[in-house]
Amino acid sequence: MREKSHEEGREAGREDSIEVPPFVRRRAERLGPVGEKWLAELPMLLADLERQWSVVVGPPLRAGAGGYVARARTGNGGAAVLKLALPEAAGAGQIPTLLRAEGHGYVHVLRHDTDRFALLMEHLGEPLSELALTPERQIAVLCATLRRAWRVPRSPGPAETVGEDKATGLAVLVEQLWKELGRPCSVAAYDRAMAYAERRAAAHRPSRAVVVHGDPHPDNLLRVPTPRAGAESGFVFVDPDGFLADPSYDLGVVLRDWCAELLAGDAPRLARRYCALLAEESGADATAVWEWGYLERVSTALHLLALGAEAASRPYFETAEILASTDTELFAPGPHGSRPE
Repeated sequence: MREKSHEEGREAGREDSIEVPPFVRRRAERLGPVGEKWLAELPMLLADLERQWSVVVGPPLRAGAGGYVARARTGNGGAAVLKLALPEAAGAGQIPTLLRAEGHGYVHVLRHDTDRFALLMEHLGEPLSELALTPERQIAVLCATLRRAWRVPRSPGPAETVGEDKATGLAVLVEQLWKELGRPCSVAAYDRAMAYAERRAAAHRPSRAVVVHGDPHPDNLLRVPTPRAGAESGFVFVDPDGFLADPSYDLGVVLRDWCAELLAGDAPRLARRYCALLAEESGADATAVWEWGYLERVSTALHLLALGAEAASRPYFETAEILASTDTELFAPGPHGSRPE
């Protein structure tokens, strides 16, 4: 019987010890055969990239939800981060967006393999969410970094055209999941989300679209260890979806969160305050931000529930129900407007 070579033994050991975070595994399994194949080939792919890129990969980071993310050491002993994106998250937008950004508003890419959805990136510090800053301060930092990230050049290819009418896509998702999951939120919350989706779709103007991040929450904004060009806010984004949409979509994603703060206080008042601050810091239309934020709140709750993350979905559902009773007209006419475009 042939003895295993050193490399074969190493790969077998990795396969026995590899740990995929539960949420990532559930997302992969939800993809069916494609996701199962990705999980099965992950140990081999990690070993291959270690050889190809001359890195040593450590244990996975818990922060990555869109794939397998782990610390790595380069051949000269430098710190880096390796990411192997899930097929659904790899998509078309993430790697091209990061490459065209060249570190401006986004993490620097050291190596990449588009065919295998693999990235070796600069090592960054803590995410904004772990720095004990007030929501208001976090919003200011998020907006400052988004303003830089929105300047990433467009691609002429099809990669960014998928999100041009993001509102219609979210409406389809909300309708489908609401029915499939047995109507887990009230008709009022569902109707409000669908009405906002219709209004955002009607307001869509391709000429105003930029390459949005797509999911710019505080966990996706990380501190740069050393000041550098392109990171003037002191932070850069990771994990962009990278599609074309109105900038107010990204701001709506920011508004979608803060569930703990909203549930601990006067939710409508706080939500209005955060929305007004987002508009002020970015120059966006406050009503557009509010409508995107509510649509994202409901769609995120449904998506998390569909993934089996019931506890994580609950705060989004609860705040959506509270805000469903909030008056539609939220802001008096002013610099950013109060009517849908």
